[in-house]
Amino acid sequence: MTMLNTFRKLSLIEGISLITLLFIAMPAKYQFGYNFVWQVGMTHGLLWLAYIALSLPLSHKRGWSVIFWMLVLLASIVPFACFFLDGKLKQELALAKA
Repeated sequence: MTMLNTFRKLSLIEGISLITLLFIAMPAKYQFGYNFVWQVGMTHGLLWLAYIALSLPLSHKRGWSVIFWMLVLLASIVPFACFFLDGKLKQELALAKA
């Protein structure tokens, strides 16, 4: 259960970093000339690698189907999908506690 909770938090942080990169850093660079894309992009990249690396062992441990695991991977590249995934992971956490 601890691994699932860690992954849920990582998912939210990674998703917020993607949103920050796409909707704050990139427009700031191309519209206003403030270039901090490298820092935000590197942070997002490292978080994404951790997300991918943790999703596979977690999927085996929790018995996720391949389709659900692929949806989890898709949620890492679609802006705002992390919030939908968070709801699913919260449900799974509640079931694990019951």
